[in-house]
Amino acid sequence: MKRLLAVALVAFATNGAFAQTVPVNGTITKIDGTQNKITLKHGPITNLDMDAMTMVFALADPAVIKEIKVGDSVKFEADRVNGRLTVTKIEKAK
Repeated sequence: MKRLLAVALVAFATNGAFAQTVPVNGTITKIDGTQNKITLKHGPITNLDMDAMTMVFALADPAVIKEIKVGDSVKFEADRVNGRLTVTKIEKAK
């Protein structure tokens, strides 16, 4: 039984389930409210093993579109949600 539990934990861990999102600085370059997507110029996203670049993300919470605009500097977290790169948390940078 202990061996089965150990194998299950290893499988769970290698599936990326323990990866922690990290705050990343970025700038909003485009907002697509109809598709609930946002384009961000961002720094490296370590939990996704991604270099700094500009790219499109889905939004986990489409309601944030009302709080942000193109040109805003933001701090955000991103992860893979159902296979899509998704902003899971976003706020204007202070």
